[in-house]
Amino acid sequence: MLERLASLAKPIRVGIVGAGSMGKGLTYQCGITPGMECVALADILIDRAVACAETLGRPHRVVTSAAEMHDAISEGLLAICADGLLVATCEAVDVLVESSNAIVEGAGFVIAALEVGKSAVLMNAEIDLTFGPYFVKLARDNGVVCSSCDGDQYGVIKHLADELTLWGFELVMAGNIKGFLNRDANPTNIASEADKRNLDYKMCSAYTDGTKLCVEMALLANALGLHTDVPGMHGPRAEHVSDALTLFDLESMWDGSEGVVDYILGAEPNGGVFAIGYCDNPYQQQMLAYYKMGPGPFYVFYRPYHLCHVESMASIAEAFLDGKMLLEPKCGFRTNVYAYAKRDLKKGEELDGMGGHACYGMIENCGASWQDEALPICLSEGVRLTRDVDKDEPVWLRDVAYDANSPGFDLYARAREAGRPDRSCN
Repeated sequence: MLERLASLAKPIRVGIVGAGSMGKGLTYQCGITPGMECVALADILIDRAVACAETLGRPHRVVTSAAEMHDAISEGLLAICADGLLVATCEAVDVLVESSNAIVEGAGFVIAALEVGKSAVLMNAEIDLTFGPYFVKLARDNGVVCSSCDGDQYGVIKHLADELTLWGFELVMAGNIKGFLNRDANPTNIASEADKRNLDYKMCSAYTDGTKLCVEMALLANALGLHTDVPGMHGPRAEHVSDALTLFDLESMWDGSEGVVDYILGAEPNGGVFAIGYCDNPYQQQMLAYYKMGPGPFYVFYRPYHLCHVESMASIAEAFLDGKMLLEPKCGFRTNVYAYAKRDLKKGEELDGMGGHACYGMIENCGASWQDEALPICLSEGVRLTRDVDKDEPVWLRDVAYDANSPGFDLYARAREAGRPDRSCN
């Protein structure tokens, strides 16, 4: 890929929505990768986008129209705006990367790009999970692709799963390693930690309360045809990733065909990911023992790091050059992440979404009819409870007043319809 990018007659022009920590990293990475160039950057907080450009030493111009954006890009400047739609529909942008933490608005940017025949790459896991099947269908209808972005845990785990499957192992578990978990985290009590890491308070809360973890693992389950053994996964505490072989009852969790998603807590290597494969061939087991992989038949493979934006460029280039998707929800909605009460919630209370004060998210296996399921955590902002919900209980869709025709719920219904699994997932 490096050779291909270096030999391009003109660089791939990338437009990024979201200038937070991830968007800033993506902008930087585009600037040092041969054959890649970030030409447009949008953020609703325009000062944040400007600060990003100044920190990275990028000559830039703030624009407010499509004509101004085109002129700025043609002059070699980074075009900065507050409206992501300008980036999504700009003719001078080849690929849109959505890296905001907005859900309904972020989905709108992706749809706009796909409808004008522009490939999209998602570093926004929430819209990837909630609307991904519809995005993929829309992309195919318009001759482009919509792909997950590499570098976050789920993308790196996908590589591990692909490798062990290529080697002839059966995938038993796609696994994540989480450092710390506190279901009671909220934007207030997490503020000091978020400030240390320069993170949005709600996003930091979603990392800490386990919601983000569940979203990432649901993405993997829906791409690889996996499920969760229990709501929220098991997540045993471990010293090292190799302990996963003994901490999970793999014989009972794995039915010999469909694998699971899960995680371990507090283990080394901190920041790593893992996958467990199965092989019962005597010769291969003998050789794997020689290679210091253990006696089998279950084997753990791991990677000690994931580097987020640092690893993102290949997936963006592959989407544009080859029409290749790193991760796609080809198995439909095998799983989703549903809202659970962080505290006792009262009838009439308005929920404040992912990473808020009201709810955390738990991965669960999906049923046949989404209207009979709990409330997806990614659609929980702004809906109002119609009854009391006790702490740590699920919030069912029937427990909230919501408008089925609102953009978020309407798009989710389309995604559920589009997300019928292909034959390989049956």
